[in-house]
Amino acid sequence: MSRRTKALLSWSSGKDSAWALQVLRAQPDVELAGLLTTFNQEADRVAMHAVRRELVAQQATAASLPLYPVELPWPCPNEEYENILTGALTELKDRLSITHVAFGDLYLEDVRAYREKQMGRLGLTPLFPIWGQPTNELAHRMVAAGVKAWLTCVDPKQLPREFAGRAYDDRLLGEFPDGVDPCGENGEFHTFAWDGPMFASPVHVSVGERVERDGFVFTDLMPG
Repeated sequence: MSRRTKALLSWSSGKDSAWALQVLRAQPDVELAGLLTTFNQEADRVAMHAVRRELVAQQATAASLPLYPVELPWPCPNEEYENILTGALTELKDRLSITHVAFGDLYLEDVRAYREKQMGRLGLTPLFPIWGQPTNELAHRMVAAGVKAWLTCVDPKQLPREFAGRAYDDRLLGEFPDGVDPCGENGEFHTFAWDGPMFASPVHVSVGERVERDGFVFTDLMPG
């Protein structure tokens, strides 16, 4: 009998992470050990997405998986980020006997190469369960499958600030300006997935105020 792959899923709280979870669960040789999320320690929110920790904990409960937080200081230079992540993954590798870490990356080769190098140093194998799928097709497939998400962060240099706080649905996909990746793979936007086939129940949220900070536009999501 072949050995099962025991993996952590790098969890940003967004739709791509959620869809990666859905795909991994369809693979009988993969055992998911939990969700790994980096948090801005000062704000107590997901790094970059700025989603409240409480909401991510509710996602993990809805996904029936343990959440393993990685605490990052703010500011956090890349060298310090790598050291902290290395320490966290080394500890979890030993404690949980994981062999792989899965990521929701889609097509950025430099990001994939960085993950492969980073995981290789730790004796872990990266998985990319949704890699290479055409993003326009993937975006519509996720929506059709029942994935529901809010845009939590927008880069106003790439996407009008008014898109922050909107629902990720077919209407939104039809209104994206030319050049915007429908999955936001180039950093145009980030999302919070609150419902979908990978969850046993929805994560109820309410959409709060829109704020601009550090060159990005964020919409605050609150437990609903």
